[in-house]
Amino acid sequence: MRILTATQTLGGFFFASNYAMNGETQQRPSLAGEHFQAIIIGGGINGVSIARECALAGRRVLLLEQSDFASGTTSRATRIIHGGLRYLEHGDIALVRESLRERERLLQAHNHLVRRMDFVLALPRHSGIGRSALAIRTGLWLYRRLAPAEQHAPKMERKTLEAALDHGAQLQFFSYGDAQCEYPERLTAEWLAEAISNGAAIRNHAKALTVTIRNGVACGALVSDLLTGEEYEVTADWVINATGPWVDGINQRSQSHIGRLIGGVRGSHLIFNRIPAGARALVEGHAALYTEATDGRPIFAIPWAGQLLFGTTEVAQDQNDDPAKVQPTAEEIEYLLASARRLFGSEQLSLADVHYAYSGIRPLPYAPAESMAAITRNHLLHDHAGEGIANYISVVGGKLTTAGHLGRQCARKIGCDVAEPALAVVASEPDGGLDSAQSNWAKSIAAMSGLSEEQVQAIADWHGPRALCVIRAAQKDALMRKPIIAGSNHLLAEAFEAVHFECAIKLGDILLRRTPIALGVDWNERATDEAALNIGKALGWDEKRIAVEAEAFEIERAAFLRKVEVHAAKS
Repeated sequence: MRILTATQTLGGFFFASNYAMNGETQQRPSLAGEHFQAIIIGGGINGVSIARECALAGRRVLLLEQSDFASGTTSRATRIIHGGLRYLEHGDIALVRESLRERERLLQAHNHLVRRMDFVLALPRHSGIGRSALAIRTGLWLYRRLAPAEQHAPKMERKTLEAALDHGAQLQFFSYGDAQCEYPERLTAEWLAEAISNGAAIRNHAKALTVTIRNGVACGALVSDLLTGEEYEVTADWVINATGPWVDGINQRSQSHIGRLIGGVRGSHLIFNRIPAGARALVEGHAALYTEATDGRPIFAIPWAGQLLFGTTEVAQDQNDDPAKVQPTAEEIEYLLASARRLFGSEQLSLADVHYAYSGIRPLPYAPAESMAAITRNHLLHDHAGEGIANYISVVGGKLTTAGHLGRQCARKIGCDVAEPALAVVASEPDGGLDSAQSNWAKSIAAMSGLSEEQVQAIADWHGPRALCVIRAAQKDALMRKPIIAGSNHLLAEAFEAVHFECAIKLGDILLRRTPIALGVDWNERATDEAALNIGKALGWDEKRIAVEAEAFEIERAAFLRKVEVHAAKS
């Protein structure tokens, strides 16, 4: 949990739900014929960041997302906020410096979601890559020096981890600090709410079919509202294509002569619900491991949502494949499982220990002549003026850590006056001081609201400055104080706030991205039915709507978090 000040009170912009309180579908207001200064297509964290910066600069902005915000690449990342230690090997010091600066900004502005984490770098002494201990220490020293703020001292007891891992592998261990964002979906939701409160028009479940190009100028888009079935045109001074893996598809539907920009790379992860013995020290110390897979590729093992997240792979994605349907292959699952066994020394580690597997597409620049490891991880703002199309930009690449910088850079490119946010140099907090203050705050709010301290802390952990809004809603209505499911510290007030302030429409929007309790280790179909019934009652859904939402949610969740068949790989 992170402290909220007494000045952070109720407020925000009311987002009218697309459903009436009796569960009947309403026609959400049509935008047909409306003009905007900028249309941003794509509601991942990059698109939301651009919309937020443009709205803060006073521009009239429309943000379009064909599914739900943060439902694509954003939710399928490794969920770390890092400076890119790996980028030093490729000599990209500018990207490392930028990433470290953005990491510190996120830690300061969103410290309820982005938190410092100890990382342990564990590398074989004879990996064949030619790294000496001196070279690694020099790289880590440079990594720390490039960071703009004082580095926290690692707190995890490393000896326990070293003893558990070094089972004849002759590993060498090094410590450094980075950060984790367990739920980038929540960070995206916060930026989305900020864009709305500054006047942005928001449409999720609305697909941009084509970009309108007339006389060599991008001047709008043809939109299909997937909720109402309406197709309409909107116009704009600028159009930004921030759809990640879908960039080329929209470009080619809009103007066939636009060349390929995205060289999609599939990254797959395993989620272990049984923590291997060698990884328990990581979970207990809330630390991450950065090491090498069986083929020498970098790989992470990170505690996440009460489980262990392990990945990722790098596999070239066929341009003709639908990014929304990407899944880990049997070969990737076996590769990750073999790497985990090698690392943790557990022959008993099997597919039965894999809770889920998931995949996402990194929208890296198309560079067929380069190896995947050599392709830049920096984002590019491709101005199509060179192809005879003015006022049209495609965003290529980008990552969680630098999404804020990308948003500011893109807003400036279309003429917005955007300043770099101040970055204070903050020393590490004294041990116990912050925790004590947080505990006192939770006790005080719990006493006033009628909620438990655990509920207050859970809400603050996910909602930060808006936690008081959630708590106030719960305080006013006994129904809103009820948990989403029995035993959870997350309340129906959070679902209500998600619909009214963060554009959630469907059950999946709420449970996977605004209040993402369905990502937890114990979620099952029974929990889905209970949550759908409770949320439906709180939002006024009828029985038919509740049943439809529950069924659609199970389909969506299963498509994201895939159960691994035992025959999918060798055990």
